[in-house]
Amino acid sequence: QVQLRESGGGLVQAGGSLRLSCAASGSIFQIDTMGWYRQTPGKQRELVATITSAGIINYADSVKGRFTISREDAKSSVYLQMNSLKPEDTAVYSCNMKVKFISWSSFRDYWGQGTQVTVSS
Repeated sequence: QVQLRESGGGLVQAGGSLRLSCAASGSIFQIDTMGWYRQTPGKQRELVATITSAGIINYADSVKGRFTISREDAKSSVYLQMNSLKPEDTAVYSCNMKVKFISWSSFRDYWGQGTQVTVSS
């Protein structure tokens, strides 16, 4: 089975920075797309950034120029460097990976438990 665990969330003042990490455990054969999503109470979950196995990156317009997504395949990990944080960035951030074991016929989506990011004004 696959488990994803995020770390790096916390409380920061506006203009500050945080770096989120997510590592997958298990006998993973392949990981296609990795990504970060966020959700606030009463709102739909929002895509923040994704990165494919080929290195193609997609950012939400609201974070372009401030956030950077990267991956380290040897550690089955994805990272999100968040700079110039704003109060509106406050949310629970969750990582997502499309993964496959050698015995599986297709990729499956897995989610981490989420980490809280709070940006004070």
